[in-house]
Amino acid sequence: MAQVDGHSQRCVDTRRPVAMMRIDAIYLACGAADLRAGMDTLLARVVHSFEAGAQPHTAYVFANRSASRLKVLLMDGSGLWLCTRRLSSRARFIWPQDETAHVAITAEQWQWLIAGAPWLHLGPVRPVTVV
Repeated sequence: MAQVDGHSQRCVDTRRPVAMMRIDAIYLACGAADLRAGMDTLLARVVHSFEAGAQPHTAYVFANRSASRLKVLLMDGSGLWLCTRRLSSRARFIWPQDETAHVAITAEQWQWLIAGAPWLHLGPVRPVTVV
C-alpha cells in the first residue's frame, strides 16, 4: 500500500496483463435458439438443459436458426457475461442441429468455429503409422 496525501492507495502493476475471464470449458447448446433472448432466458436454458447446471468458468454457446449469429453466456465465477458474434455478409457458422445434444469443444475448435471454418473435423493429432 502506498501513501498519497495521507490516504492508503493500492498500487496496480499495469505492466502485467490481468486475465478478466477464465474459460475452462466450452459447451455448444446444439440446435437453434432465439437470440433475441437475454442473459436470464439463456441462463434458464442452461440450468434446465445441462445436467450439472451452470458451472463457473464455463462458456455456453447458442446459435440462431440460420447459424449466422452466436451468443456466448460465460460464468466467470462472480457473475455473467453475454457476448455476441456475427460473421460478415452471408457467411454461416458450422453448427450441430440436434436439438437435444450438447457438445463440449476444445479451445482450438472454438477458434475455428468463430471463424466460420469446418471445426467438426478437428481432432487429436495422431502419429503417422503407415506410409
